[in-house]
Amino acid sequence: MNKKRSYKPVKKEFDERVVDIARVAKVVKGGRKFHFRATVVAGDNNGRVGVGTGKAGAVPEAIGKGTKQAINDMHKISLLGTTIPHEVIGKVAGAVVLLKPASPGTGIIAGGGVRAVIEAAGVRDILTKSLGSANILNVVKATMDALDQLRSPAEIAAMRGKSVKEIAPFWERRNNG
Repeated sequence: MNKKRSYKPVKKEFDERVVDIARVAKVVKGGRKFHFRATVVAGDNNGRVGVGTGKAGAVPEAIGKGTKQAINDMHKISLLGTTIPHEVIGKVAGAVVLLKPASPGTGIIAGGGVRAVIEAAGVRDILTKSLGSANILNVVKATMDALDQLRSPAEIAAMRGKSVKEIAPFWERRNNG
């Protein structure tokens, strides 16, 4: 009787993206033992996003484990229309990610790992820059760190003692007078 776990595909209610697949090695007495590590991003395209990593002897199993972890580790993020409420910097190890709000119609200006996280979260207009390390796993984690730092416009207004209209981005103030 085979006692290995089989990972059933999760319902497709989330936008799942495989960001990275890496072959990792463990050195043992008889030589090297190879496995695969998959980094997966899952989001509902409406302000919830999660990142997961899975390791297994085969790529599909690693992706299944990573997807399950990403769905279980979802975070709610604050959005302001199609962009983020304010500028933020996320840091993990040597990776630094800068996220800036952008006016409607700008699109997503981002590369690889950052783009996957931002799109899965449901952000449509944003400017980003990845600084420091190019390690894709750390860049994805730094993006999540930045998104976790976001505060809603109401929270920021209360903290500064201003109205929500006063702290709105310039393109909102220009349109609303």
